Amino acid sequence: MSITLSKKEIMNKALNSMTINIGKVGINDNVIEEIKRQLKANEIVKLRFAKNIANDKEAYITSITEKTRSKLVDLRGNVAVIYKKNHKT
Repeated sequence: MSITLSKKEIMNKALNSMTINIGKVGINDNVIEEIKRQLKANEIVKLRFAKNIANDKEAYITSITEKTRSKLVDLRGNVAVIYKKNHKT
């Protein structure tokens, strides 16, 4: 039996989650690894994009969600919330 969280529950959980800032250098392997660690620990990560790369944020989000096998839950302004269900038994 799997229990899935509703978007509202995920967003409430996101209020207390880690925020990772994505700056002008964009994403690299270190950023991806940190996002993976945070997703494993917390299931939810907020990504805040710098204003100077905001135009490219959708490409970055696509790349991040593919590399981390996570899902985009919400995007407001320059802040994205991604979620990956932990498979704990």
